[in-house]
Amino acid sequence: MINQNRPTSPHLQIYKPQLTSVLSISHRITGVILSITSIMIPFALLIISLGAEYHSYLVTFFSNSFVKLILVGAIFTLIYHLCNGIRHLFWDYGYGLSLEKSYLSGYLVILISLVTTFSSVLIIFGR
Repeated sequence: MINQNRPTSPHLQIYKPQLTSVLSISHRITGVILSITSIMIPFALLIISLGAEYHSYLVTFFSNSFVKLILVGAIFTLIYHLCNGIRHLFWDYGYGLSLEKSYLSGYLVILISLVTTFSSVLIIFGR
């Protein structure tokens, strides 16, 4: 007999996301995004190798404001994934596993990612 009065497990409508779970899920998502965007690097190199005319097309493409916005997102994705990966490596060695240190390192990952992305964008786009 199945007990009909059993409680159901929490689902997304009533579950309150925690910083650690959000950062873990976003780490996986950024990994997928990096895998997809890394395909563009060989294509860009191939276009550059075709000659000066194709190189000018590529420069024009990357001069578009929307493409620049996508590049800023890709830079943030790369930096965030790197910082959060380093955080996970420390966890693998048993450092920072307490709830307090876990939240502190999570906020540090976000802060360092934002500051580094902002600095990188200033350097790359020269503003």
